[in-house]
Amino acid sequence: MNLDLRGKKALVCGSTQGIGRAAAIELALLGASVTLVARNEEKLKRTVLELSAMPGQRHSYLVADFDFPDRLKSEIEKYISKETAHILINNTGGPPAGSALTATPEEFTKAFSSHLLCNQLLVQAVVPGMKQEKYGRIVNVISTSVKIPIRGLGVSNTIRGAVANWSKTLSVELAPFGITVNNVLPGASMTGRLEALIRDRSEKQKKTVDEVIQEMVAEIPAGRISSASEVAAVIAFLATPAAGYINGINLPVDGGRTGAL
Repeated sequence: MNLDLRGKKALVCGSTQGIGRAAAIELALLGASVTLVARNEEKLKRTVLELSAMPGQRHSYLVADFDFPDRLKSEIEKYISKETAHILINNTGGPPAGSALTATPEEFTKAFSSHLLCNQLLVQAVVPGMKQEKYGRIVNVISTSVKIPIRGLGVSNTIRGAVANWSKTLSVELAPFGITVNNVLPGASMTGRLEALIRDRSEKQKKTVDEVIQEMVAEIPAGRISSASEVAAVIAFLATPAAGYINGINLPVDGGRTGAL
């Protein structure tokens, strides 16, 4: 099985914490040169130092905030003028919890911009180089809510679904050029995002944090919450040559929780 990413360059978004950080670590272990993308430069500097470096690897970072698409576009265009990205990991923190009914139009607009529009800007920037190299892997980290909406995440459910359909459309358009587009759907993975959702549910339901966690675990056939590295391993695999015939899928990494095919 060819899992060798030596000579490949990867852009990993949201890569100073959680699943994004774990994905960057895994891609580096497989030999890729990784460019981290996040908004906090101090965290970016620290994370770069955590990446394994073999001969020929060169890791770097871009400071970009997905709340400002124009600035993101400027930064990625400067990067692409000098580099080719063979791998793009789209990963952005989810919108705040809340019902769809009570969400404001501004909340939907902001989430649509930071998730779908920013993803689109990144894809448009990297695809020409991928076509030239005849190798491209685009992996979008979304949510199992694209299969079954999650209660209390009205804006997130809506926007994640839009990203999933955008991704499927791109997978058809880009397949002839040796470029695959896939979605990884994390379930309960112990990240800052999940911790925030647990606290929110704890407050709203007047339960302890431990009680909320126990209820979550009870819904997972595997009987536990995953680590970020377990999700990252799937992301890294989809970026390898071995995964070249996997295209246009929504892949849950959730311990069997999602009750849909």
